[in-house]
Amino acid sequence: MEWRCSRIDDLKQISAEILANCQSTKLAFHGSMGAGKTTLIKHICHQLNVIDVVSSPTFSIVNEYISELKHTIYHFDFFRIENTQEAMNIGVDTYFYSNSFCLVEWPSKVKELLPEAFVHIHIHLDGTNRIIKLATNG
Repeated sequence: MEWRCSRIDDLKQISAEILANCQSTKLAFHGSMGAGKTTLIKHICHQLNVIDVVSSPTFSIVNEYISELKHTIYHFDFFRIENTQEAMNIGVDTYFYSNSFCLVEWPSKVKELLPEAFVHIHIHLDGTNRIIKLATNG
């Protein structure tokens, strides 16, 4: 699936469609710096009825959010990690193999740790638009 996002308001519908079509609670977000990964994740969290403030976990590596239904959502940002051992040290396997939503920015940094259950979302800049693609196999 593919969407063209020309306005931030488009993300409400796009995030709803992503959740309706991905059939997984494990989402990996690919895109260059400033492509809109965190912004899209904020909209997905809104669709999941997250009651916490959603922000980039650039320095903490992982943020934990709670939804209105008391479900847990984990938001990872692996931009700053140097190697997969750092990710292992925070117990990513426990998160990744849980029943909770896992939303991962910079998944290429931990590629070999991602279970096959992950759905990959690629965001590309095209002028003033963002092209968002949903792929099940990376």
